[in-house]
Order: sequence, then C-alpha cells, then structure tokens
Amino acid sequence: MSNHLTGSVRTRPTEIHRTVSGRSGNVRGLQGVLWDMDGTIVDTEPYWIRAEKELVESHGGTWTTEQATTLVGQALEYSAGVLQRAGVALDIRSIIEHLTDRVAADVRAAVPWRPGARELLSALRAEGVPCAMVTMSESLLAGEIAAQLPEGTFSHLVTGDRVSAGKPDPEAYQLGFDLLAADHPGLRKDRVVAIEDSLPGVTSALAAGLVTLAVPHFVPLPPDGRRTDWDTLEGRTPADLAALLPEETGEDRHE
Repeated sequence: MSNHLTGSVRTRPTEIHRTVSGRSGNVRGLQGVLWDMDGTIVDTEPYWIRAEKELVESHGGTWTTEQATTLVGQALEYSAGVLQRAGVALDIRSIIEHLTDRVAADVRAAVPWRPGARELLSALRAEGVPCAMVTMSESLLAGEIAAQLPEGTFSHLVTGDRVSAGKPDPEAYQLGFDLLAADHPGLRKDRVVAIEDSLPGVTSALAAGLVTLAVPHFVPLPPDGRRTDWDTLEGRTPADLAALLPEETGEDRHE
C-alpha cells in the first residue's frame, strides 16, 4: 500500500508565508484545501444507507430513508447509537466495523465519484496547493478512496478513528489544519478552504475558523452567510477556490 494511505506523508517543511502562486499564478493566496469525503469526493451515501437498512432489518427493525438522512455527515459513534435505538443489538464498535466493511466492499466494486472532484484535486496538485482529507469515515474506507487517486493527492488523511469528537465538533478540521501547518509554516486559516456537503461538516469547518465551501448533495443545507455554496464542483478550478478567500489588508500583504 502506498505511503499516502498511512495518514500522512512527511516531507521537508515548506514555508508558505502569505501565498502559493503555483505554476500559473492563478491561485495566489490559496494555501491549502481540506476535503470532506462522503458526499463531497464520492457519492457513498447510498452505500451507507443500504448498509444501515440491511443491518437494522437483520435485527428485526425498520430503517427509512428519512431516518438515514439524519445521519449524513455525523460521527460514526453517533450514528451507531441511533442504530442501536432502532433495534441493532450490537455494541458501538461492532456496528461501526460492520458498516465500514460493507461500504468499503461496495467502494472496491465501484467508486461513485462526485462530479468535478477528481479534476479539481488534480488541478490543485498541479498548482502545488496541499490537500488533506477530513472525514468521519474510518481509515479503512478513507484508504480505499485515496488509493484510487494519484500518489500525493492528499498529504494527510484525518479520519473518524483519529479524533475524540466527530463533526460537527471542530476537532477534525483543526487537526487537518494543524497537520498541514506542520508541513507548511506560515499557513493561515483564512487562506485555507474546507469543502463540505453536510450540515455537521460545514458546522465543523466554520467552528474551526476555516473558509468554508458547501456543495450540498444528499441533504439540502439551511442558508448561512458565513459560507459559500456551489451547486457542483464540475468545471471549478483552483482559481475559483482562491476567489473565496477574504481580501487581505495592506498589513497582511506586507507583513
């Protein structure tokens, strides 16, 4: 297994200072991108819902799409607790492992990429903009997805089994930022974009102080002026992400 699936790739620290201009100079100011996975890079929500439904029904319960939508973007520990209350007679850890194994098997059979995600990841890599994955899925599934992308696409994988509090808590995004900052001194939160699709995810990213982009997919999001919403990533470029950054003051530019 390639080294980018171990959670991080250690390279010589690079000082970012205030900008990353890339090869073409069109991403000036964009220092990094933190990516959610489920619903943002891949459309795995139908896989999760099917796995949940099969598990609940195997224990004599019922599971509806409406119930499933309440779990989109939530930490797996939370979701497992809901499934227990729906009748699954297993402990939290066993439920998480069962669901993760089931979804990982589906992903191995067919990766359901979201429109534009791979292309934007590739363009960011070409521009030299570092990316990390920040997902509530565990390492097994995150590794399956990362393995389908070119080596070096993500410098770090922050997964649900690496944090003590899942989304909407900011811990996961704070860890993602800290890992990138350790590699790239000078990283600033107002120069890093988090890309999300769910309410727990955007809540987490905003609470961590990051520039937040929502690309709603499975569940609509309530309006929130603190973030930017796009309908899709298809056709989007690193320059489009850079345009989301707040304007720098003269002091910021010349510091």
